[in-house]
Formats: sequence, structure tokens, C-alpha cells
Amino acid sequence: MANWTQLGLQDASSPLMEELIYFHDYTLIILTLITILVFYGLASLIIPSNTNRFFLEGQSLETIWTIIPAIILVFIALPSLQLLYLIDEVNNPFLTIKAIGHQWYWSYEYADYRDLEFDSYMTPTNELTVGNPRLLEVDNRLTLPSQTPIRVLVTSSDVLHSWTVPSLGIKMDAVPGRLNQVNFFISRCGLFYGQCSEICGANHSFMPIVIEAINFSSFENWVSNFLNE
Repeated sequence: MANWTQLGLQDASSPLMEELIYFHDYTLIILTLITILVFYGLASLIIPSNTNRFFLEGQSLETIWTIIPAIILVFIALPSLQLLYLIDEVNNPFLTIKAIGHQWYWSYEYADYRDLEFDSYMTPTNELTVGNPRLLEVDNRLTLPSQTPIRVLVTSSDVLHSWTVPSLGIKMDAVPGRLNQVNFFISRCGLFYGQCSEICGANHSFMPIVIEAINFSSFENWVSNFLNE
């Protein structure tokens, strides 16, 4: 049975994803109006009894179908350029994480803390507990504070990977020998799931990402417990 809730975008958990969803809906309205107009024009030409001679030829028609698409492109380009700026903006991050892609798992390093690093492997199906999603749960979650500016430096040790968390609006390629940067702000506490979105080999679909967002005081306790283990 189909799950209709999976047809749309995931609920936004960051300001960036909220803007991406707004831009998606805004552009979809424009595309719907264009589609209706085009089908009306085609129907006027195909159905002989309903032919509108305005759609056949004329200087006015050519002027309209040149100017209107240009105006539409401007209305689409302006918010998209704003989004591109927001994606690349750096706001003095409080925490920096280095995410390294391997075949086929992720490893994380907390750059602001000494000796705080670990590998994150997918949890095998036979080890899952009730409530854990299949192919998405990991043995070590990336624990981060909510309501805090965070920067992630993404790279790879072997082939191309892609560090992707849809509900946060994040998709950054992991390229060997290169550091790519992505910044985000988690709006609420919770679990956020993602996967490698690059075809990186045989086990490409077994590189899940799990971010556990907690409040800042709980994050400090987690760091203290991890370093004291």
C-alpha cells in the first residue's frame, strides 16, 4: 500500500529548508499556470471548431511570447539567487564538524574538541530494535546541539560521496583531497536521517547519516561522557 505522506518534501527542520520548500511551492504555482496556458493554446489549435486565430500568427503574439517568459524568468531567478546566497553564507559557526566519507561508512571529527571522533556504520537489520528505521539507523549517531550555528567540512578518503540530510536542506559532495563546507542551523531537537546521495560503489545505499539534535546543556554532558569513556 502506498504511503502518500512520502510523496512530498520532508518537514523542514532548519531555516534553509523552510526557504527551499517555499521556493519549491512558489515555482510549482508558476509552472502550473504556464502548463494550463500552453494546453489552452494547443486545444485552440487542435479543435477546429474552437480555433482561435490569435494563436496562429501576428506581431502581437510574437511580442507577448517573448516578453512574458523573460518576466517569468526574472521572478524565478531572484528568489533562487537569494537561496544560493543563503546556502553559501557563513555565520560564525559555534561548532565545526569534519565528515569523511569511506567505502562504505562515515567518520566524524569534532574539530573544537580534542580526541572526539568516531566512525558511523549502518546498523545491520538483525540488530535493529523497535522504532529503528531499516537501512537508516547507525551505531554511532552524529550528536549536535540544536539552535546553534554549525559548520560541517565534508571530504572523502577514496571516491566521491555526498553528505545529505533532506530535512535540513543539506546536500554536499565529499571529494577526495578537497574540503567542501556546509553551514546549517537545526531549529528543533530530534532525529534527522539522510544517506549518501552519490553512486559510490556496490554498498552505496548502505551509508546512512543520523543526526541527533539535543539541547545545549545535554550536548555538553554528552561531550563530557564521551571524552571520559
